[in-house]
Amino acid sequence: MTHPADPALLRALAIATEKALLEAEIRLPTDVLAALRRAAAAERNEVARQEFALILENIALAGERQVPICQDTGVPVVYLTLPPDVPFTPDLFAGIREGVRRATTAIPLRPNVVDPLTRENTGDNTGAGMPAVHVVFGDRLTVTVLPKGAGSENASRIGMLLPSQAADIPRFVAETMLIAGGKPCPPVFLGVGIGGTFDGAAALAKEALLLPVDTMDDYEQEICDAVNALGIGPMGLGGETTALAVKVKRRDCHTASLPVAVNVQCWACRRATVEVER
Repeated sequence: MTHPADPALLRALAIATEKALLEAEIRLPTDVLAALRRAAAAERNEVARQEFALILENIALAGERQVPICQDTGVPVVYLTLPPDVPFTPDLFAGIREGVRRATTAIPLRPNVVDPLTRENTGDNTGAGMPAVHVVFGDRLTVTVLPKGAGSENASRIGMLLPSQAADIPRFVAETMLIAGGKPCPPVFLGVGIGGTFDGAAALAKEALLLPVDTMDDYEQEICDAVNALGIGPMGLGGETTALAVKVKRRDCHTASLPVAVNVQCWACRRATVEVER
């Protein structure tokens, strides 16, 4: 038998969720902003330089006016970190949903959540399986949000490669961006999930977008270089920077399979973490 969560805890979860969404929608993380500024300073293509200038102006205005960075405020993807002293009960999701409802009105967020077939809008960014909540375990009770817009999410891709195709993974990622072109509003951040199962690789790819983007290991840099060699550039208008960073997460998999997923995120890699006060 499960015991209902403390109402005070649910209220605190709602407050933390709303705060996290407010932060994520209006201000970019420092590592993301630094990556954009570095790329803008290094870009030699004149059109691309102009696009970077517009992106940076957009970010500044959003902060000054306290409005969302992009009109597509995305769908809320939430990572709930639970410490050992907080029981995992379904009631916790109710607190998060309430925070999303409040944020939709207060920020405001565009109501993006619809029934997949009828396309009926729920009006408050909650619904069947929404917001998407992933539970992880740690030392502190925190809410992390990763708003995902449709332009970048629609460009994401998964492939069930053969184990013999491990060397083709950079090509698969670059091909994903070649197909996408300017649709996901490049320059992009790419989360790559390698291993696990069909669904597990996709989850890894999305989790990779939560990692700091101020460093890449040699393998991530190799993939990033392959994507940038495409020359798609900011907003698909050409340039040296198509990907600002590539982050990879791996998991062991079946001996006969090699799942690979690419979760595309536009230049507005929005994410924020808020600790729940209790």
